[in-house]
Amino acid sequence: MNKSQLINQIALDSSIPKAVVGRVLNAFTGSISSALKRGDDVVIVGFGTFSVRNRAARVGRNPQTGQEINIPAGKIPGFRAGKTLKNSIN
Repeated sequence: MNKSQLINQIALDSSIPKAVVGRVLNAFTGSISSALKRGDDVVIVGFGTFSVRNRAARVGRNPQTGQEINIPAGKIPGFRAGKTLKNSIN
């Protein structure tokens, strides 16, 4: 499901116009991004937790040449599903 399909589904389920749903979804994703940028976790009880994870530096390979390259350490977004979400798909 892509973003426009998600907007359509939410609009159908909630009887809210698609334009409003689109603005709300953009505000939601923007708020999560801002919180993660500040280093905060975002917890939605029953759904899951968005957090920032640290990735260690490592050695990789250039797929075209096979040459080893150093990949620096960095931060990546992470998501851990909540119990209700896990149970809903099983």
